[in-house]
Amino acid sequence: MWSQLRIIISLVLCVFSTFIFLFAFSSVALCADEQPPRTLVLAHYMPWYESQPQSPRYGWHWTMNHFDPTEISGTRRQAASHYYPLIGCYDSNDKDVLEYHVLLMKLAGIDGVIIDWYGKDNYLDYALNHRNTQAMIDCVTRLGLRFAIIYEDQTVPKLIKGGVIAKADAIQHAHELLLFVAQNWFKQPNYVRVEQRPLFLVFGPQYFQDDDWKTIFADIEPQPMYFTLQRPRGPAVGGFSWPLPAGAAAESEAKLQAFYQRAKDWRFSIPAAYPRFHDIYADAGVHDSWGRIEDRDGETYRHTLRMALDAHPKVVQLVTWNDWGEGTQIEPSVEFGYRDLELTQKFVHQFVNPEFKRSPEDLRLPLRLFELRKASAAKNANANAARLNKIAQLISVGDLHSAAQLIHDEELQR
Repeated sequence: MWSQLRIIISLVLCVFSTFIFLFAFSSVALCADEQPPRTLVLAHYMPWYESQPQSPRYGWHWTMNHFDPTEISGTRRQAASHYYPLIGCYDSNDKDVLEYHVLLMKLAGIDGVIIDWYGKDNYLDYALNHRNTQAMIDCVTRLGLRFAIIYEDQTVPKLIKGGVIAKADAIQHAHELLLFVAQNWFKQPNYVRVEQRPLFLVFGPQYFQDDDWKTIFADIEPQPMYFTLQRPRGPAVGGFSWPLPAGAAAESEAKLQAFYQRAKDWRFSIPAAYPRFHDIYADAGVHDSWGRIEDRDGETYRHTLRMALDAHPKVVQLVTWNDWGEGTQIEPSVEFGYRDLELTQKFVHQFVNPEFKRSPEDLRLPLRLFELRKASAAKNANANAARLNKIAQLISVGDLHSAAQLIHDEELQR
């Protein structure tokens, strides 16, 4: 009798231990790849800026072959924008700039970035943008944000015209790019997923036809959740919106409302929130302006962000973090300061994540750290790097009191 009881107890303990092991294993696996069951707020990010002294020259996105950033009036350089970054004309390969951007996003309640990617061919500035994309991915990974990719297939006809690829090889070329993305980025734990599949957007498509994407996505593992501009096309599971500035304000608003109406019939949609649209193209002589959406003292961003969050989508895209040429930036500027990020903070707390609690004052910490970085570099004071790295990490994990105290101590020593 006793021996039979011991056998039963052993079996029960074995089953219980197995259950505990499996539960623990599954919990660890979930944590490594967990996506929050709420709306993700992602900022559309441009990695295409070149500036001195990080680069040999000021790139096209600061000059548009018209403006000269070496010309300075007061504290402001000439730049291809109606607005001016709080930190001036920067370089997208500057690690201090990337850290500043990512820490600002964290403090604003932004979950990650959707990086505007032109592929990786060594043509025009595509290779440079690819290098900067990887630098940004490294930064968001280090500081605890997510990322996804939006691919610009408008590059393809330019590659064909430049003799980089043959027209007959265009689909295969895009397929190889997707293989690269899948092998190098889709599998990263902080890549954004929708229902366990990696999020992948295409701005358009502007070149490939709908059926082409079935071939481009063939044998890609894992298969992405594919979104196209304004409406689902081909194998896309949904559409994402974008500001449409042509026409008067009423026309832009009507187009936005039409997107939401169409999206009711889709399985997924990614609405856009944007503060304004005020491009510099006509002033620079690039081409006619696309049109204008007024800022309205912040009301445009308040309106579009509230609409997007009220739709309760999987993802909201903030358009944009830093397209200075089109004036859609929410990155802090001389003209608007931190206003748009303060509103983002407020709305994320109210409508997305009540546990997110950050103040407008907190948003000033990354700039103070950025200025310490540049002051330290100017003095060639490498000894300060470890202390400044510690400050960045403290901000990243939310220990803002300690970070602020260390920043204050460093500022006193300058």
